Amino acid sequence: MTARTAVLGVAVLGGLACSERPARAADDAVPTVPDSLATTVGDSTEIWFTLARPDSGGTGACTERAIEIRRGSSRTPVPLLYTGSAPEVVNDSTLRARLWNRCEAGDTYMVNLRTGQPTREQR
Repeated sequence: MTARTAVLGVAVLGGLACSERPARAADDAVPTVPDSLATTVGDSTEIWFTLARPDSGGTGACTERAIEIRRGSSRTPVPLLYTGSAPEVVNDSTLRARLWNRCEAGDTYMVNLRTGQPTREQR
């Protein structure tokens, strides 16, 4: 490594260490909410609330949660689906969950319990 490369590296690291980041407001903080069991399917499948995000809307403030399918040590997150209500078991392979945004319930999704893939329910 050349002296010029070393000096450049130190300068970049120094700049990163000294850069100011905007302070987060207390309201913007991501809530620390423990995972909680939402429901079970059959003997070995569990549906858990996992990630949490604070939100607000016309009805006030709320915390919306992501869901995850757990079977033994296997964990399958359901992508892009945050909800504010408990999911409903349809059968041994399907779950129904409502998408929430800004503290309001939106479209209903059918979630494949094997893959975690949500598909919007047709009305």
